[in-house]
Amino acid sequence: MTKSIPSSRRVFVCGATGYVGGRLIRRLLERDYSVNCLVRSPEKLTKFAWSRDARVTIVPGELEDATAIGRALKDVDIAFYLVHSMKSAKGQYAKRDRELATSFREAVEQSSCQRIVYLGGLGELGPDLSEHLDSRHEVAEILQAGPVPATVFRAAMIIGSGSASFETLRYLVERLPIMVTPKWVNTETQPIAIRDVLRYLVECIEVHETAGRTIDIGGPDVMSYQSVMQVMAEKLKLRRRIIFPVPVLTPRLSSLWIGLVTPVSSSIARPLAEGLKNRTVCRNDDAVHLMPGECLGIEEAIEAALGRTQSGDIETRWSTAGKIPGDPDWAGGTTFVDRREIISHGSAEQTFAEIRSIGGAKGYWGAGYLWRIRGWMDQAVGGPGLRRGRRHPRDLHYGEPVDFWRVTKLVENEKLTLRAEMKLPGVAELEFQLEEESHDRTKIVMTARFRPRGLLGLAYWYAVLPLHGLVFPVMLKGIARNVQANRPLDDAAKVSAMTKPLA
Repeated sequence: MTKSIPSSRRVFVCGATGYVGGRLIRRLLERDYSVNCLVRSPEKLTKFAWSRDARVTIVPGELEDATAIGRALKDVDIAFYLVHSMKSAKGQYAKRDRELATSFREAVEQSSCQRIVYLGGLGELGPDLSEHLDSRHEVAEILQAGPVPATVFRAAMIIGSGSASFETLRYLVERLPIMVTPKWVNTETQPIAIRDVLRYLVECIEVHETAGRTIDIGGPDVMSYQSVMQVMAEKLKLRRRIIFPVPVLTPRLSSLWIGLVTPVSSSIARPLAEGLKNRTVCRNDDAVHLMPGECLGIEEAIEAALGRTQSGDIETRWSTAGKIPGDPDWAGGTTFVDRREIISHGSAEQTFAEIRSIGGAKGYWGAGYLWRIRGWMDQAVGGPGLRRGRRHPRDLHYGEPVDFWRVTKLVENEKLTLRAEMKLPGVAELEFQLEEESHDRTKIVMTARFRPRGLLGLAYWYAVLPLHGLVFPVMLKGIARNVQANRPLDDAAKVSAMTKPLA
């Protein structure tokens, strides 16, 4: 094994806002690398402390833009390609992946970059390979077809807090003591902890022999998905799940079922479900020989991920990746507006801290049954419902999902805008605007906007308008109440409390 340290120690991470990319950059900085990122929405990186590191260069742009990729590749030696589609128009994610990989490879060939590193998927090769895994293999072949050596890692299920496969597994086990499942639950897999994936990605760029290779990575345990579910049940301190595999559940039915029970939408669940029919076990042991180190077993990996989930310390999450729709142009067309306000007896900072805790386990300051009903209705028509929750109970950043909302604007202590991602006959958003009148008095202006599509959109607005009259006042009063309750005593109040005679 020969160590080969890149001369400039500058790398390019394509996919910095994704689940793996968002975690990889911190590890690269810890190894004293400088990092370039190509990001469609730079605001999505504000939640990461590393985004303010002087060694990080953020290049705004789209992956489809060859000029932007060229800027991001300037003076780099290594390029990480951590991008793949899970859904697209008419399900043609394979075509999109093929086009993006080709343009990326061509841009690398025109740069100073000396190596590509790609994270793909395990899966037995052949005609029965799922479209999703076949697309991952095709991307690997495209990247390795050029003159720049490409290291391709292939992994099965990644176990880590916030990953799509881990959250799917956890919710299925938590919510279903008895499961009628597709026969794929008997398929063998070799899961790997996210910690070990990141170690391999970082170490490979300093090991010369990894260049140009396809390297399978996995943990020490090979078992069926059914066995993985039972390990999850044990670590959640639940009884063994009763599982009935049947041959009649198609990937489409399986994805609808996963979409109903877990936070993962059916459109994303389908390629995942299709891939589960393929045995995903390492076919070579190059990783062990070239980058030796102990990997976590399935029990340790699940314990670590659950610990992070329960503490709210989730570094990245699958639902944050991807394109964020811009704010709609509210000036065009008919737009309905519901505007309400209330005075909060606290500073703007105290009030905003309460507002940014919206959703998730905390809810919406009351009328919880109405929100749950709305979530179930959305789930029934294929929307996310309330299943996605939020990454952290208090911390919130641009681009993150909150139940069936998405943060599209966040100005600290001033404004929070949530765009609805529920299934609607129109475009909707909910906005909180703060106006501080004094150190202990802040006006909260809450505005709901809806731009309908067609007659169905008009009917929807007038149908929900009476519910706004029930829910919105409760929300505002709950915010003001909690701010008042949590506000530190001022000096006068402290003196009063200290001199109050005892009963």
